Amino acid sequence: MNRVKDKVCIVTGASLGIGHACSLRLAQEGAKLALFDVEDEAGRAFAGELQGGGFPARYWHVDVADERAVQAAIDGVADHFGAVHVLVNNAGIAGVNKPTHEVTEAEWDRVQAVNVKGVFFCIKHAIPHLRRAGSGSIINLSSIYGLVGAPDVPPYHASKGAVTLMTRTDALLYAADKIRVNSVHPGYIWTPMVVHHMGASGATDLAAARADLGQLHPLGHVGEPDDIAWGVVYLASDESKFMTGSELVIDGGYTAR
Repeated sequence: MNRVKDKVCIVTGASLGIGHACSLRLAQEGAKLALFDVEDEAGRAFAGELQGGGFPARYWHVDVADERAVQAAIDGVADHFGAVHVLVNNAGIAGVNKPTHEVTEAEWDRVQAVNVKGVFFCIKHAIPHLRRAGSGSIINLSSIYGLVGAPDVPPYHASKGAVTLMTRTDALLYAADKIRVNSVHPGYIWTPMVVHHMGASGATDLAAARADLGQLHPLGHVGEPDDIAWGVVYLASDESKFMTGSELVIDGGYTAR
């Protein structure tokens, strides 16, 4: 119950899916939660649920692609809770599923704005607070597709490859500040984004689509948000104090081939 006791943790994309699970598990392990999202109704409701359970939590409306909004929110977290210790860069979008030659500039740029610039902005404006705290942990949600390729969603795959390399760079840049930076690489996790991707791909029977998707993984099933959340708790905690610049792969064996 105390793996991250009194650590102030920012989670982007906190309202749904993996972000929701990460926030809940961090709260249960003693963290103070700053929830960032653009899904205001879900975000405020989740913050209320956490507060009702006795967990310190507050919601901020933040579009991570807007640098001014990011800076104001992170500074607001530090003012409200007194510090920032952990940043979980989870916010992301899948974008269009078209071959590269059919993707428009606007479609490409939107995915990079959220998935890459959003990570950049959050790290940029969290670093002064993490330095002030004397140490910290930054956890970037990449993907199996930040490690391997596939013949679909080119803007998404490019963005997650960028996040993987950004993680290694920042791990080296900020190691002297005792700020650790690691990436998490989920396989297919049953979240609203994956459900939407299935629908956009033409699936009409979600149960059958989920079973088929599970067969891409040697363990034979897709993952649950909690499978990722516990990895994030580990990276946020001092249990991982000798870990930086690393890739935590939680993918049911997908990339072991």
